[in-house]
Amino acid sequence: MSDAQPASYSIFGEFLAIIWHDGHESLLSFERLRKNCPCANCKGEPDLLGGLQMPAEQPEITGQSYVLKKMAPVGHYALQLTWGDGHSSGIYAFKYLRTLCDCDECVKSRATG
Repeated sequence: MSDAQPASYSIFGEFLAIIWHDGHESLLSFERLRKNCPCANCKGEPDLLGGLQMPAEQPEITGQSYVLKKMAPVGHYALQLTWGDGHSSGIYAFKYLRTLCDCDECVKSRATG
């Protein structure tokens, strides 16, 4: 089982709590998740030459943008999050969610390679 596979996940206040199969626990704030939405509209998408193309208009961020309304699994590899502002096109792969963990252990691990 990959370290990037959750054993369980749930909503805990304004956080997504994930317990990974390796025993690590991540607590990801809704604000952090929304600001790191991986969809093409939020983060852009590569063009044919490998450049990053950003949409003409970025989504407007309001207080509702950080309110998680719905969470649904996508296969066995990701979660789709629906936000209070209606945004729902981001598919958060579990591997990506693991990289968003900002605990001391994960930050140190990423810094050392």
